[in-house]
Amino acid sequence: MEHRNLGNSGLKVSLVGLGCNNFGGRTDLEGSRRVVHKALDLGITLFDTADIYADRGGSETALGNILGERRKDIVLATKFGMPMDEAGRLRGGSRRYIIGAVEASLKRLKTGWIDLYQIHRPDPATPVEETLRALDDLIHQGKVRYIGCSNFAAWQAVDAQWTSAHLGLNRFIACQDELSLLVRDIERELIPAMKSHGLGLLPYFPLACGMLTGKYQRGAAQPEGARLSYMPELAGRYLTEANWAKLDRLRAFCDARGKKLVELAFSWLAAQPLVAGVIAGATRPEQVEQNVAAASWALGAGDLAEIDRLTGTA
Repeated sequence: MEHRNLGNSGLKVSLVGLGCNNFGGRTDLEGSRRVVHKALDLGITLFDTADIYADRGGSETALGNILGERRKDIVLATKFGMPMDEAGRLRGGSRRYIIGAVEASLKRLKTGWIDLYQIHRPDPATPVEETLRALDDLIHQGKVRYIGCSNFAAWQAVDAQWTSAHLGLNRFIACQDELSLLVRDIERELIPAMKSHGLGLLPYFPLACGMLTGKYQRGAAQPEGARLSYMPELAGRYLTEANWAKLDRLRAFCDARGKKLVELAFSWLAAQPLVAGVIAGATRPEQVEQNVAAASWALGAGDLAEIDRLTGTA
């Protein structure tokens, strides 16, 4: 397993990470345990979750019950900021909320520290200075090692980095955002901003909610239990004519080289300069094996230029 530094920090993560959003929810405790153990066996060190996953706390609780002594062997990343109650009061990036949220996550995860603590989305109701000062305090207290952001616009990420530098606070080291062969929006503004400010990238939805696995076929019934089969809002976003056309072109690219679509999806992300670890979910150990194996295709400059053309970004 290849390991890379996350941004300009000294934190190293595995190129293929494990997204833990299914743990404690779609995947029960024993199923989650099998997936975690397979990931550990294959050299995965980046485990990413969030307090909101699996009905608010289920994923963190499952990980806390599973890891045990292996906690020290991994980079444990979690997120805060999404609503943790029906009324929407337990949310955001205020100092008051963050101090309580981190303690709750530490308790569920059964750990004394979080390696990467990420704000899940911007909080327009709280000045970024307040959020950053609270996170800086957590680092000085030893409860958090590094901090990051997720789903920030380019200007918000830059504003946070400038604020930290201006005030002498610990800075975000990474952004966690959606990036795949079918969703490349962040390349326009966010990635150039990240490059300028030393931020690493942890892409999520690397397979575009399964579109890049080949499980979905144009005009065919959706697979039972697949994410786009039970989440119509996502289905409407991904199952578009433009994406089907891109998939046809990408499949032809892979067929001509004796490769699979999933190999292209992971290996293309691995070839992106700012990508440190790809967040890939799994509900079965076999999927973890597939994800790890898929990242081994070394794409050349000519391949990457052709992929840009095929996905309409060249």
